[in-house]
Amino acid sequence: MESAIYIVATPIGNLGDISQRAIEVLGNADLIAAEDTRHTKKLLSHLGIQKEMLSLHEHNERERVDQLVGLVNQGKSVALVSDAGTPLISDPGYVLVSQARAQGVRFYLFRVHVR
Repeated sequence: MESAIYIVATPIGNLGDISQRAIEVLGNADLIAAEDTRHTKKLLSHLGIQKEMLSLHEHNERERVDQLVGLVNQGKSVALVSDAGTPLISDPGYVLVSQARAQGVRFYLFRVHVR
């Protein structure tokens, strides 16, 4: 998996509404940056994925940026998720993405699958 930040939309309501590619990204990322690790743990459990997570929310996002960008610069892949939906719209992730983008970090976006 390429060193980058992967923005992964998570299901709103129905856990089955996640795309296969999003599942692959979550399973293959070196780390998952999650708005609420407890909430994300439920999704990962449903998908059968065990992965290291790091909280990223409105109260710690500015402090986590350097750490996460540093991991990507070291060759790691980071999946960014919010509790439900796409990070960055009204969820944490804006500060991370804007500062990482200014530093030339690569990004990919994976959406949910709506039936």
